[in-house]
Amino acid sequence: MFNSVNNPFSKAISSSTSSDSNGKRQKEDPKKELKKYLEEDEADEVRLGGMPILTEEEVKSMVFSYVNKLKEENKDREKVVEKLDKFLEKFDVQKFMKRNPNMTSPDFYMVMYNETESIIK
Repeated sequence: MFNSVNNPFSKAISSSTSSDSNGKRQKEDPKKELKKYLEEDEADEVRLGGMPILTEEEVKSMVFSYVNKLKEENKDREKVVEKLDKFLEKFDVQKFMKRNPNMTSPDFYMVMYNETESIIK
C-alpha cells in the first residue's frame, strides 16, 4: 500500500484507527451519542463574558453614581438637573430589577441610557 516515496525507511506503518476482532472500525452509534448529549444537565442560560448578575444594592449604588455623573455633566442646565433629581426620588430598585431580571453590568448601562435619554434631551 505504501511505496518508497511515502515510506522511505521501509518500516512497518500501523494505522491509528482502532479495530475490533474482525478488523473493522468501531463506530459509536450516532443515536447513542446524541442521547448522551441530551441527557447531560446543563443550564440553558448563557452569560456573555461570564459577568455576574447584579444584586439590589449594587444596582442602587450604580443608579446613584450614574445619575450623579449625568447631573455633573449637565450642571449648567438647571431643568435637566431637576428632572434627574426627580428620577432619583421616584426610583424603585425592586421595580427596576423586576422589569430587568438577571441584569449584568453592561445590561445596566444600556438600560440606564434608555431610561435617562429622554431626560437629557
